[in-house]
Amino acid sequence: MREFNPITTGGLYISSFRSELMTDRYVGWLNDPQVVRFSEQRHRHHSMESCGAYFAQMQYCDGFFLAIEIEGSELGHIGNISVAIDRPNLSADLSIMIGEKRAWGRGYGSQAWTAVMQYLLQDAGMRRVTAGTMEVNHSMIKIFERSEMQIDCVRSRHYLWEGKEIALVMASRSIVEVHDNHYHQNQIIIGS
Repeated sequence: MREFNPITTGGLYISSFRSELMTDRYVGWLNDPQVVRFSEQRHRHHSMESCGAYFAQMQYCDGFFLAIEIEGSELGHIGNISVAIDRPNLSADLSIMIGEKRAWGRGYGSQAWTAVMQYLLQDAGMRRVTAGTMEVNHSMIKIFERSEMQIDCVRSRHYLWEGKEIALVMASRSIVEVHDNHYHQNQIIIGS
């Protein structure tokens, strides 16, 4: 895993996931049907061993496995963000899970998402950040909108979810390289 300089934003502390955060509570999130309702994690059963294997695997990849914590709160660790890096294309793909239900609906996911996306585009040298979700995951689509991501495409009938065929919504936010390697955000490239 690449080195990640922690981000503090609005009471949140976002840092590399640490082994002490791998608790029964964390594993419980991954096995809670309500938490993983819109995630492909819903098809798996997780254990301390499977989570440990994922954590070990992330140590050797070119991405980030990040913890989202609320500073000064009994809630502490509330979720994670995973970042898959495509270095040759200077692109990153994000996914998020807010597992702590008492943190739902308070804007923490949107705040953490935007902070990590800005870090990737402004500090980590990425030119593009992408993400995808099910069309029925309205909370995630709101995060896309709040973070100024653009919907790139909708792939119909991509998922089987609760007995229905559901579309995949894919979004991105990009920067465009211009003179002398300076970057400008939020420019749309037609035909790219």
